[in-house]
Formats: sequence, C-alpha cells, structure tokens
Amino acid sequence: MKKNILVGLFLLFAFFTTTSFANAGTDVVSTQEKQPYHSKTMGELVESFYATTGIKALLQPQVGVKDSHGKDMTLFAQGAGRVIMILICFLLFYLAIKKGFEPLLLLPIGFGGLLANIPIANMAGHDGMLGIIYSMGITNQFFPLLIFMGVGAMTDFGPLLANPKTALLGGAAQFGIFGSLVGAVLLSQYVPGINFTLEQAAAISIIGGADGPTSIFVASKLAPELLGAIAVAAYSYMALVPLIQPPIMRVLTTMKERKIKMPATRKVSKLEKIVFPLVVLTLTILILPDAAPLIGALCLGNFARESGVVDRLSDTMQNALINIVTIFLGLGVGSKLASEQFLVAETMGIMAIGLLAFSAGTAMGVIMAKLMNLVSSKDNQINPLIGAAGVSAVPMAARVVSKEGQLYDKSNILLMHAMGPNVAGVIGSAVAAGVLLSIFK
Repeated sequence: MKKNILVGLFLLFAFFTTTSFANAGTDVVSTQEKQPYHSKTMGELVESFYATTGIKALLQPQVGVKDSHGKDMTLFAQGAGRVIMILICFLLFYLAIKKGFEPLLLLPIGFGGLLANIPIANMAGHDGMLGIIYSMGITNQFFPLLIFMGVGAMTDFGPLLANPKTALLGGAAQFGIFGSLVGAVLLSQYVPGINFTLEQAAAISIIGGADGPTSIFVASKLAPELLGAIAVAAYSYMALVPLIQPPIMRVLTTMKERKIKMPATRKVSKLEKIVFPLVVLTLTILILPDAAPLIGALCLGNFARESGVVDRLSDTMQNALINIVTIFLGLGVGSKLASEQFLVAETMGIMAIGLLAFSAGTAMGVIMAKLMNLVSSKDNQINPLIGAAGVSAVPMAARVVSKEGQLYDKSNILLMHAMGPNVAGVIGSAVAAGVLLSIFK
C-alpha cells in the first residue's frame, strides 16, 4: 500500500515538474517575441490611429500599396478611383431600390463592390471574404451551373412548345454574341492599349446574350484573366435590361405594331413538358457535348419541375438554392468592381462591347419578328416587342416586354408570348457557348 502511494506521489511530482519546465520554455519564447511597449503621447496615439483609417488611405495614397492580387496599385486607384467606384455602387443601390431594376442582382453586386473598395481591409483578397466566395464558386464555374439548375426549375417551357416558331426570335437575338466577337477583334486592332486574343474575344462575345452564368462558364475556360470584367459586364447588363431595352424597342417598332394582340396559344400536355428536357439533353450529348454542363443543369431543374414527383427538390431549386447562390454570386461578381480592376482600359472596352452587343441582340430579335410578320397571315401576326425577349435574361426581358406592351394597350398581355423567345434565348446562348468552346479545344 505504501509502495503504491510512493509511486503515485512520484508520478504526480514528475507531471508538475514537466509542466513547469514546459511553461517556463513557453514564457521564454513569448518573452523573446514580445516587443517592449513604448509609451506614447496623446498626439502620437491619435496619429497612429489616423494612419490605420480609410480617410488617410483615400486622401494620402502611398507608393507600393498592393491590391488584392499582390500587384502595385496606382495612386489614382487608391484614392479617386475608389471614391468613383463607391459612388457607382451607390448608384446601383438607387437603381435597385428606387427604380426596381432587378434588385436581386444589383443589391448584392453593388454591396460586393462597396466592400471591395474599402481600403486596408483587403476583403477581395485571396483570404478575404469576397475572395473566398469568388474562388469557391465562380472560378470553377460551380455557381453558374447551380443558377442554371434553378432557372430550369423556375422555367415553364410551355410557351415555347405551344408556339415553336418563337424559337427563331431567340436564335436571332444571339446575333449579339457573334457581333460582339467581331467588335472585340476590331477593338483590339484599332484601339491602343487593348489587345484581345481570339479566345478572349470569344469569351467577351457571350456578353451579347445577356447571360451571366454562361459568360462566367465560357470566360473561365477561354480567358480566365478576363473573368472578373466579363462577369461584371454580363450581370450589369442583365440587371439593366429595363433601362436598355425599351428605347431600342420603341425606335424599331411603330405604334400599330406595339398594339398587335397575339392569339392565345394551345395548351401543352404534361407529357410534352416532361419529354422536352430529355430531348434537348439527348441532342446536346449527340451534337454538342461541350454545352452539356449548362444544358444538363438547365434540363435537370426543368425535369424535376415537370415530373411532378419531386416537388420538394424542385421547390428547393426554385427558392432556397437559387437564392443562396444569387447572394454569393452577386458578392463575388461585385468584388471585381474594385477600382484597380474596373477602371482600366480593357474593362472599359469589355463594358462598351457588351453594351453594343446586348443592344444588337435586342434589335435583331425585334427585326426578326418584323420579318416573320411579312410571311405570316393577318390573323397570326407576332407583336415585334416579344423579339426583344430573345436575349437570355430570363425572366427579366419577358417582364420588360410585357410592361412595354401594356403602355400602349393595357389589355394586351404579352408575358407568356414573350417567355417563348426568352427561354429559347437561354438554350441558344448555351448552344453558342458550346460552339465557341468546341472551336477552341
């Protein structure tokens, strides 16, 4: 008994001795690392605090300050550039809240841009919140595919199936993609300081379809160095559809054309709706496998919706999933509104090309509808306004068309008619993306 007590006391002594030496070693290390504190006057304390404020960073930019990618920032980008971008973000808030221009996109994008332009915090850096979000789902194309899945679950392809000829309007609107490809090549040839390769021009061209997810998907493969600028341009024009499209529609149509009432379409059976996504995906697999990720995600969401046996999954795709991804995607895209990345010649060129391409796509959709009316009977005329919905901004473009039509005749309901070319445009832009990717393989 005594022997056991002695052994226990010895072990206890050894434990405390070892712990004491370990703590002593730690104390020595911490003492060596700890810097002596020098007392400061009140004035020095105030000066030290001021040196860490955003006020000093904006008003007194320094040479050698690094951006989120470790590159030297210009004095303009540190000061006036940040102020300009912050004001632009406030403008996005105004358009989202006061004007109602796609707040689900503009609010997170604008707030992401606001956070990205906060000096010192480096929130858009690799280890910052925005940088983590960007690398988590944008650079690897994960968020765009989830968005397409949600869009598929939200989309009713019935209007397209009921009136298949409206698919021509969606196809015509993709002219903006190939028009912007030519524009990017010409810009790099004739504008000093801008030199886009053919792959970069192809990545930029997808902006013409006003399809943010597809733009990100293609840019990450063909021109990852331009991914940020392309994403910002694509989503900016998607959100600004209510501002950009109406003037183009009014210029290209007459008052009589805007008042055309389209006949009611036939009722599409459930079987047709179930089979359609499977047919589209099968054709994609056989003809254009490069578009399979986008088309596949879209068809998965739509198939879940139309099957009628997985309502919980479909509801999640339509609501919770797409809402969460929209928040992250908006913040990630907004992170590229940092002054040192946005206020440069290439980004400005991409924004200009995107605007022209988007406008061209809208115009071609309207013009195609007018041409189709020339060969259609008087009882089967198409309201040319729905041609503007051929761009891939779904359902924003269809809503804008419906609102524009009711300005001239409140009884003219164009929403469901406009959804036909609108969903055709989504498929069309994905197909165009697959074609470009297959060309540059």
